[in-house]
Amino acid sequence: MNHSSTNSNPIIKHRAGLLNLAQELGNVSKACKIMGVSRDTFYRYKEMADNGGIGALVNQSRRVPNLKNRVDESTEQAVIQHAIDYPAHGQHRTSNELRKVGIFVSGSGVRSIWLRHNLENFNKRLKALEAKVEAEGILLSDEQISALEKKKLDDEASGEIETAHPGYLGSQDTFYVGHLKGVGRVYMQTFVDTYSKVAHAKLYNTKTPITAADLLNDKVLPFYQEHELPMLRILTDRGTEYCGKVEQHDYELYLAINDIDHTKTKAKSPQTNGICERFHKTILQEFYQIAFRKKIYDNLESLQADLDDWLVYYNYERTHQGKMCCGRTPMQTLTEGKSVWAQKNLAQI
Repeated sequence: MNHSSTNSNPIIKHRAGLLNLAQELGNVSKACKIMGVSRDTFYRYKEMADNGGIGALVNQSRRVPNLKNRVDESTEQAVIQHAIDYPAHGQHRTSNELRKVGIFVSGSGVRSIWLRHNLENFNKRLKALEAKVEAEGILLSDEQISALEKKKLDDEASGEIETAHPGYLGSQDTFYVGHLKGVGRVYMQTFVDTYSKVAHAKLYNTKTPITAADLLNDKVLPFYQEHELPMLRILTDRGTEYCGKVEQHDYELYLAINDIDHTKTKAKSPQTNGICERFHKTILQEFYQIAFRKKIYDNLESLQADLDDWLVYYNYERTHQGKMCCGRTPMQTLTEGKSVWAQKNLAQI
């Protein structure tokens, strides 16, 4: 099996993710609980990987499904209800959220239930929601409003980025929020740690090197100093707010003073900074599109306050399906990833 097909196989990625998470945490039981699998399954995967390499983790055969293995009726109804309440959630996100309320069903189990009830993709779940609204006249939640307004073309901003521990590589980008009456243009400076997916954001009226550096100075570096983590390198696009001669450019100068390496994306390839792109899509759908329908903002401070509240939810409560998070929240991933940095730092001393 070639390397590219191995990386793109979702079965291998899930199983390898379980093995990597157990190694990172140093605790098999905790990794199994987070991923929703048994310890017997973990050791079976480990034996397969030890004997045949990473390619051995793919299913070698298909068995006839055993209908007796289906989940109980209450779990099935909970999955169906969650699909109506949160149509934008994927199968693994649904599994993670249900686990938080004591309902244990794997991501593949969620998908099997969806298939039986014609809910297996986002558009079908939206149709089910619309049918329920028409039949019962229910009031829509914020999540349902956000899902109904999602674009049909779901272009994932993707791109594999090498990251070893929290603070190893940060991704920074500028997001145009829009024009607010009485305020003017509003830009958001965004920073996302590529390992833990912990995010920081701050709003400005302009898009300049000063504002780009201010986010780092005001929110990012103090946060990593508080958690005794480094900030080694930052990835940005080639916008004028990030690039220029070091001695004449405020942002480049700030990075040089703080001994932070600066990596730039390839020209005309914004997907190279895909982590920020994906975060911008999430914050647009889950925060801005809802906030602007619930409240009229006439100053930057009130919007920033609501943004800060949402970021607390995003970092501390919202589960994430990222490569390193594996169903944990970003702050859980950062906290538990500190040991990785400590081991690497100790090895360098």
